[in-house]
Amino acid sequence: MRLLVIGASRGTGRLVVEQALRAGHDVRAMIRDPAQAAALEELGATTVVGDLEGELEHAFDGVEGVCFCAGSGSRTGPDATLRVDLHGAVRTIDACTARGVERYVMLSSIAADDPLRGRASIRHYLAAKHAADRLLLASDLAATVVRPGALTHDPGTGRVTIGVPRVPEHGAIPRADVAAVMVACLERPTTVGAVFELVAGDTPIDEALATL
Repeated sequence: MRLLVIGASRGTGRLVVEQALRAGHDVRAMIRDPAQAAALEELGATTVVGDLEGELEHAFDGVEGVCFCAGSGSRTGPDATLRVDLHGAVRTIDACTARGVERYVMLSSIAADDPLRGRASIRHYLAAKHAADRLLLASDLAATVVRPGALTHDPGTGRVTIGVPRVPEHGAIPRADVAAVMVACLERPTTVGAVFELVAGDTPIDEALATL
């Protein structure tokens, strides 16, 4: 699959690039800063400069699938969160529709089903994710929404707990395992339309996704 990874330069998005390449996908990494290109191209990805708050439609030309991993970051305020996590995500949904891209895997957040479940300090972020998720699912795209718990930099274990629609309680999960789940969803038609929460657990990823 020719895959566009949005938010590819760091964090979970960078891990999605790495794991998608290992899985045999043709990966295009969308970056804002051309200086970020060399490190991603060394991995084997191609790069395209695009901005969720600026020009981005060209990045979707010839693409078959999208993994959205971008975010305004924990240090920004509600305004930036709305511009990036909500409006930016909606712009990518519209670009997919306009360019005929069918597959879309969204990196969302635990508690995005009901922002009041989350801490008061991040409810603006959860509300943005909630709205973006609903708009994606209401589109004609073949969409999957992955809602992980707190993200850690621990090594991946390949084992997770999936909750539909929720896991019993909030938990954490290595970014590497979230990336592995997102890439695995691309190849599983049974995950189209699925919305699930995700934390560390004891079930191998393939087995966990088979339950969806």
